[in-house]
Amino acid sequence: MIEQPTLGELWASRDLFRDPILAATAAGTILGWLGVYVVLRRMVFVAAAVSQAAALGVALAFYAQIHLATDVSPVLGAVSLTFLVSLLFMLDPLRLRITRESILGLAFVFAGGSAVAIGDRISQEAHEIGSILFGTAVLVRTFDLWLILILASLLLIGHIWTTRGMLLSSFDPDAARVQGLPIRLLDAFLFLSVGAMVAVATRALGALPVFAFTVLPAMAALAIGGRLWFVLILSACLGALSGGLGYVLAFMRDLPVGASQTIVAACWVGAALLVRLLIPRVGGLLGR
Repeated sequence: MIEQPTLGELWASRDLFRDPILAATAAGTILGWLGVYVVLRRMVFVAAAVSQAAALGVALAFYAQIHLATDVSPVLGAVSLTFLVSLLFMLDPLRLRITRESILGLAFVFAGGSAVAIGDRISQEAHEIGSILFGTAVLVRTFDLWLILILASLLLIGHIWTTRGMLLSSFDPDAARVQGLPIRLLDAFLFLSVGAMVAVATRALGALPVFAFTVLPAMAALAIGGRLWFVLILSACLGALSGGLGYVLAFMRDLPVGASQTIVAACWVGAALLVRLLIPRVGGLLGR
């Protein structure tokens, strides 16, 4: 019988595993917060499309290094492609006579297909591309950790500052316009925030857990209900726990890190739905 690693062994190796746990926890926190707006606006696949765009940017960076002899940073490639896709989401779909969901679908399919096609041309980096797509990497570079921590902190401060306007523009954009709120500016801030954080986190953690952090904690928090401030904070906490506990679970059960973090995030949704089923008035108990 194969012995499973223990928490004691994880603690003894804390210097080795501290950075990836911190990175996943920080990314899960801010993505959980942003995910509430993404879910409220029914744009769940924004995270998926942006994650695929980040993966495409990394693949293009490797392609340029191998075939064009150009030293392009994978982080720069990821950020550039995610910003480009984020700008697409800020277009007015009514002027284009298509729905926003159509734009999301186009971005997701094109970015995903292109990442796979380019990955086939850089076989020597296939493992790295697979890690970015599915989050199989175990370690996080110090540079990526600090990038995630700094960006997550700045975005969290900015979104706490703009929470009232962001919530109003998400729920009732007409009322927000009447009150003179800069709807377009708030939308741009939201999309660029999601794009920037997803790009940086995808490079370090993988597209699969990043998508999970952006969607599943918010679904769980919204299922529980309560005041919107409570929902935002709860979603951020669940995102943080998904990243940290997911890594611990992966270590103890010898699972792929990204898959483990995604499973933990999905468990929050199941638990929230169960609570909602057993205590239908839980949202009222927490206040509206």
